Amino acid sequence: MRRAGGQGAAMARPDVPDLTQLARPGAEITLRVTPRARREGVTMGADGLRAAVTAPPEDGKANAAVQKLLARALGVAPSRLTLIRGATARVKTFRLD
Repeated sequence: MRRAGGQGAAMARPDVPDLTQLARPGAEITLRVTPRARREGVTMGADGLRAAVTAPPEDGKANAAVQKLLARALGVAPSRLTLIRGATARVKTFRLD
């Protein structure tokens, strides 16, 4: 029997679009990040890519969460993405190695 309060319930998968067309070696991907979001996900709009992560912006936790989320959307391993700009900013640029 499952308990109330979400214990034992499956976690919701992040909302991740298919961005495999952007996965070219050497590509630089810039996105705006919202830490401490209610849900994780990546959206593509008129103003570019946006990522929302539940991790707090402390000790690189949000950066690591964005790296993992973006890697999933690109269909690559997280280790292939390198943060080149925006370590402490909301707008971040990753390079695909």
